[in-house]
Order: sequence, then C-alpha cells, then structure tokens
Amino acid sequence: MSSTSPLSSTSPLLSSTSPVLHLSPLVLPLAPLLSSPLLRHLAPLLRHLAPLLLHLAPLLRHLAPLFHHLAPLVLSFAPLVLSFAPLVLSFAPLVLSFAPLELKLKDKECERLSQVRDQLEQELEELTASLFEEAHKMVREANVKQAAAEKQLKEAQGKIDVLQAEVSALKTMVLTSTPSSPNRQAHPQLLSPGTRSKGASPRHGGGHTRNKSASWALPLAPGGNLDPPSVSLQPVREDKEMDNVLYAEFLTWKDRPSLDRTSAFLGRIYREDIGPCLSFTKSELSQSVQNAVENNSLTIEPVAVSTLPVVKANAVECGGPKKCALSGLSRSCKHRIKLGDRESYYYISPSSRARITAVCNFFTYIRYIQQGLVRHDAEQMFWEVTRLRREMTVAKLGFYLTDTDQG
Repeated sequence: MSSTSPLSSTSPLLSSTSPVLHLSPLVLPLAPLLSSPLLRHLAPLLRHLAPLLLHLAPLLRHLAPLFHHLAPLVLSFAPLVLSFAPLVLSFAPLVLSFAPLELKLKDKECERLSQVRDQLEQELEELTASLFEEAHKMVREANVKQAAAEKQLKEAQGKIDVLQAEVSALKTMVLTSTPSSPNRQAHPQLLSPGTRSKGASPRHGGGHTRNKSASWALPLAPGGNLDPPSVSLQPVREDKEMDNVLYAEFLTWKDRPSLDRTSAFLGRIYREDIGPCLSFTKSELSQSVQNAVENNSLTIEPVAVSTLPVVKANAVECGGPKKCALSGLSRSCKHRIKLGDRESYYYISPSSRARITAVCNFFTYIRYIQQGLVRHDAEQMFWEVTRLRREMTVAKLGFYLTDTDQG
C-alpha cells in the first residue's frame, strides 16, 4: 500500500485556485519562524487573523505586481539616499553646536521674565502699601476736619446764641428808649462822671470809661432852651409842620434803606447837616473823623483829671488837655477820641464832642432803621430823623449841654 501525503493533490488547499498558493511569496520568507517557539505563542492570534488574511488575499494578489515593479525603483534610490547620509551626518555637529546657544537664550529669556515678574510683584506690593497709607491719611484728615467742623459749629452756635440775646436786648432797648426820651439805665454813657462813679466802678481805672460812636445824644428842652434847669421859664408850645419834599425823599429811602450818600435823602443831609457839623479848622482830621463815624469805628473817652498827665506808651496823644485837636482853640478838653485802629488819641473840646455826638446819634438811628429794629410808622421815624438833624444844626451853632446839665 502506497503512502499518501496529508496534502494530496486532491486537497482543496493545494488546488490552483487556493488562496494559499497566492500567499506563498509572502509566507515562504516566514518559514524559518514557523518552527520557532514564538509560533506556539502566536498560534492563537494567527487563528483569529486567518479569516482576515483570507479576505485580504485577493487585494494582495492584485498589489503583488505593483510591488514587484516598484521594488527596482526603490532599490535604485537606495544609493542616492546613502550618498546623502554622510552629508547629513556632517551637519549633525553644527546643529548640535547651536543647541547650547539656544539653551542660553532660553535661560536669559526665562531670567528676564523672572525679573519682570519680581518687579511687577514689588510694584504691586508698593502700590498696595501706598494705597493703604493714603487711605489711612485721608481717614485721619477727615477725622481732623470733622473735629474742627464740630468745634466751629459749637462756637458758631454759641455766637448765634449771644447775637440773638444781643438782638433781643437791642429790640427791647429800642422799644423802651428813643433819642427823644432815652432810658438812662440802658444808656449809662448819658450819666455824668459823678453819677457813674456812684453807681458803678470804672472800667479802665481812675474813672476812665469808653463811649462808642453809637451813643445817644442828649435831647434839647422844648423850644431849644439850654438854660440850667434851676431857672424857671414859662412853658412854650412847639408846633411843627411836615415838609412834603423831605418826607417824600425819606419814604423813597425807607423803601430800600442804605448808607449810600448818593440817595436824595442822605445826599441832602450830608450837604446841609453832616458836612457842616463835622467841618472843623483841621480839615484833614475832620475828614478822618467823618470816615470813622460813617464806619462806626470812632471811640470817645472821658479823660479823668488824675490821669491827664499820663501818656500811654502805645499811643500818641494829639492836642492836649488845654487845646482842641479839631478846632485848634485853647479849650478845656475833658474827652479824647480814637479813630479806628490808629494808635493816636485826639483831645477835643466840649463843643467838638457835641457836634461829633450829634452826627453819631443820627447814624445810629438810621442804622437801626436799616436793620429793621425800629417798630414805628414812617411819620414817627421822619420826625425823629428831623429832630436829630436839628441837634446837628444846634451843635454846629455852638450850643451844647454840660455834664451838670446832663446829670
């Protein structure tokens, strides 16, 4: 019996149409591996890949001629590629030489960025610290300003209280005292030096008292009688008639009261009364006195006999106890005046004092009208202004009351 091979000619794997024959060019190079131990490990994988290989066999069969034609072409490029290998290898040291330089550049860039980061962090810290310091400074300043504002508010409230009390006192004084009938208790400057020394102690020592330019004038007796009160006279009735032109000028001024001399009312009084009443021999000093009266900055002081020889160290005294600084005449001067903030005192005669006091009384009354402190009707105000104008005229003519008459 002849032996038969497991792969006989009748076997389907060896038939001319079997895919194995078409894979033989690929499988034959792998023949040495078929007997290796690796095959035993790969056998399970190959069993799973066998169906895939069977499906890929037709594609590989068609690509085999293509691979067959391309193989010589690829092999022809092999020498050319190999010829470039030395050239490429020759560039390798040059490329490697640039590597340290590039690393240094990278290190410098990293160092620069690190410095920038540190600088930004430092600036951010400084900015934060300065912002906090500025905020604390602003808070401190705000607290200081608030404390100062509160202090000023308290002081202002205290001043307001004082001013309100003074206004109330002034209103009471105006309602209870007028220049025609002054309240001597409310106006102690109207009392004689002897009466003042009995009722109150002097302020400045030795009987020195100070009367501002707002002091009231002494009223004249009806009919302009200036004789001593001990002389008895027959009562004289004084009649009066209103001047319509003067009254119209007063009403126009009263609608908008001011101390502007350009108004018809004050302009006439300046020409007819104030100017002549304050016109003394010393014209320059007369003008200074008028300015001080207008600004309410003139001070009249009685001079005590015991202090006449005394000269203040911080002031210059003009004239003297026996010479009037305004008229230049030798008269017994019992008062002296001070103009505003000047350091000079000027001795004045009783006649000069009466003229200055008359003008001061007029300005005091129209200031009260301007401030709304006079609660009389227009006609009563007008007659009071007219009476004050008459006092200026009488004083200009040289009539005045002595301290004995005032008492």
